[in-house]
Amino acid sequence: MEAASAPVAAPAAHSHAHLVFPNLLDTFRSLLSIIVIALFVMTFIAQPFRIPSESMERTLLVGDFLLVNKFVLGPAGHWGWLLPYEPVQRGDIVVFHFPLDPSDHVVKRVVGVPGDRIRLQNGVVSINGVKQNEPYVVFEGAQPDAFRDQFPARLYTDPGVDTHWWLQMRTNVRDGELVVPPGVYFVLGDNRNHSRDSRYWGFVPRSNIVGLPLLIYFSLQEPSATDANTLPDDRLGHEKSPLDTVMSFARWSRTFRVVH
Repeated sequence: MEAASAPVAAPAAHSHAHLVFPNLLDTFRSLLSIIVIALFVMTFIAQPFRIPSESMERTLLVGDFLLVNKFVLGPAGHWGWLLPYEPVQRGDIVVFHFPLDPSDHVVKRVVGVPGDRIRLQNGVVSINGVKQNEPYVVFEGAQPDAFRDQFPARLYTDPGVDTHWWLQMRTNVRDGELVVPPGVYFVLGDNRNHSRDSRYWGFVPRSNIVGLPLLIYFSLQEPSATDANTLPDDRLGHEKSPLDTVMSFARWSRTFRVVH
């Protein structure tokens, strides 16, 4: 008697992997969504900026890249009922459209709010008759300047002062103090001897203020115009290694530093 033969297994079906490529319409929709989200973020929430000058040293350095929070100090406008904007306060660092050229963005610290009486004596700020303690301010070496350090000055002594501002400023001086009108702010740079600020061109309207610097997300190792010049070093050295080159082109310790 012959043994029953085992059933022969059916050949396994071959599986084929199908690559699905998005059509042109799907690609366009995805790109459009990304653009809309980016525009919303740039308009209402955050925007990157780069520090080009030394006027805010040592709080902000030349080569710092800022992420500016537009969600906090943006102008109320038509969206005031929806977005929780906060009032601008004395001591805030703000980014704003430059009053003399709104296409430019400038960053300074708010020193005077509407109603404040401002005066500088030997570079020291007094507000409403009280000398201010400003631990963030530096006074790097500079030539004496009566207009800069004794503000508001009675004489027009600095060619860098905007003429229109000089005429306006005289109408806002009371008993040797500059009174900040409603709806505008008086701003100064932290590097007090090397900053072209409200002393030279006037007040910042509330509508010009863009936002509040949130953090430094990157910082290039760039020289400042106020850095002390050092004598040349004649010692022999070695070429930098690739790692040293990578590590030295940026200020890594400033990455993701909160601005205040």
